[in-house]
Amino acid sequence: MSFRELNRQKTWLLPPTLDELIPDDHPARFVSTVVDSLDQSFWNKLGISLDGEPLGAPAYHPRALLGVWLYGFMTGTRSSRKLESACRDQLPYLWLTGWQYPDHNTLWRFYKEHRKEMRQLFKITVKTAVKLDLVDLAVQAIDGTKLSGNASRDKTYDAKSLKRLLEHTDEMIQELEKENDSGNDPSPVHLPEKLRKAKQLQEKVKSALVELEKGEQQKRVNLSDKDATIMKSRHGIIAGYNLESVASPLKANKTKKTGMLVTGIEVVPNPEDYQQLVPMLKQSEEMTGQIAGMTLADAGYHSGSNLAACERRQQRITMPGSQDRRLKNPYHKDNFIYTIQTDSYTCPEGQVLQFLEIRSLGVNKEVRVYGGLGKVCRHCPAFGTCTKSRYRGREVLIGQYDAELRRHRAWMETDEAKTIFKQRKEIIEPVFGIMKEQMGVRRFLLRGLGNVQAEAVTLATAFNLRILYGIWREWASEKRNLIVITVQEMVDSLFFNIFISTHFRTLSFCYN
Repeated sequence: MSFRELNRQKTWLLPPTLDELIPDDHPARFVSTVVDSLDQSFWNKLGISLDGEPLGAPAYHPRALLGVWLYGFMTGTRSSRKLESACRDQLPYLWLTGWQYPDHNTLWRFYKEHRKEMRQLFKITVKTAVKLDLVDLAVQAIDGTKLSGNASRDKTYDAKSLKRLLEHTDEMIQELEKENDSGNDPSPVHLPEKLRKAKQLQEKVKSALVELEKGEQQKRVNLSDKDATIMKSRHGIIAGYNLESVASPLKANKTKKTGMLVTGIEVVPNPEDYQQLVPMLKQSEEMTGQIAGMTLADAGYHSGSNLAACERRQQRITMPGSQDRRLKNPYHKDNFIYTIQTDSYTCPEGQVLQFLEIRSLGVNKEVRVYGGLGKVCRHCPAFGTCTKSRYRGREVLIGQYDAELRRHRAWMETDEAKTIFKQRKEIIEPVFGIMKEQMGVRRFLLRGLGNVQAEAVTLATAFNLRILYGIWREWASEKRNLIVITVQEMVDSLFFNIFISTHFRTLSFCYN
């Protein structure tokens, strides 16, 4: 079998055009289609004029820079230096930039200045999918995953450790200053490298001590990223953040593609999930314009206050309780029968528990205490199982949200709740899997909570663009224009509403 000719000096009689470099259904073409459909109102929000500046050297077009960043996040390239290399040797990036080579400083400045406005683009992707009736909002799932920050957990200190480090740093600086004491020679223009780094560390430690003294709840601080906190992940203890996400599945009758659309994204420094349930539900409602028919969440979000908030919002939710094992106890308080006329409870063995007192269990948490007679409980056959208190007998603590908890536990016992809850993993777990495995997000690259939140929003935007690209690729060329038209409609609608609300607030302020 002969070989094909290998000639690295080959020339073309008719050079190929730029448009021939990538296929018609390439994701880079979809990215450019979306970016090109963003009109001046979107760029005005970013403080960019598409006409450019009359003075100075010509700048790279913002559509090219935005396209590079979006395509980079979609394909797992999130570093400005790696994007610079890609713009020089990868055809999709060369096509997006029109065969131009923006350097990493140009790319970074653009992203740094405008990344916080990416939430508007994220909202446009969600509203576009909803407008096209691609998203099944009958159900949504919420979950969080722990991601490492751009910080080492070994650089996390408490106040006592910081004071020891500060003492050690002060001693090191004194020794370095003695070594660099040059007698009558003039002082050096620049500090020696070791001394400069030691003084930088000294300033960091002092600043960290001030932060700890300010924060009442914060007990430790990371010197690399002061907002990153120590938390437990599946891969061990990390210094990082909790990435919260809400997702809904695509409608099977609208597309052959299976997948999920992210309708809410947030990053918080707290490892606990329960505080994020209501904010994420509100964000999802804002993004989609409606309340999902059913929300699925794991036990990490379970609390009485969350259940009460969902009832006020008329938000149906399915999530296991944090005390499911205790419910199996035949003497759990749910098995005690309440009598409203006498304000008392009757235990499974027939003893009546009267109201005793209102007891404080901590900050802003009070419970009503009901108790029986100690001498009756001591002779009860359930003594030792129901209670071990020989003198006070059994006590039942009823909190503010006890009624909501009981109603939700009754709902979770139904076959309907058990069946629908099985969908939770199928909806939300693949979202994190795709982000980590296919989009390469194993850790955040930026530092500081605000910057990490902007990074997460860009990630969610790129995730939704991947989903919309799959549908765009599936559709015929005539139907593809629907996405472009819908994006333009969502841009006009979104920024018109922003203008009206801002203008109305200004008029109201002037009037008042």
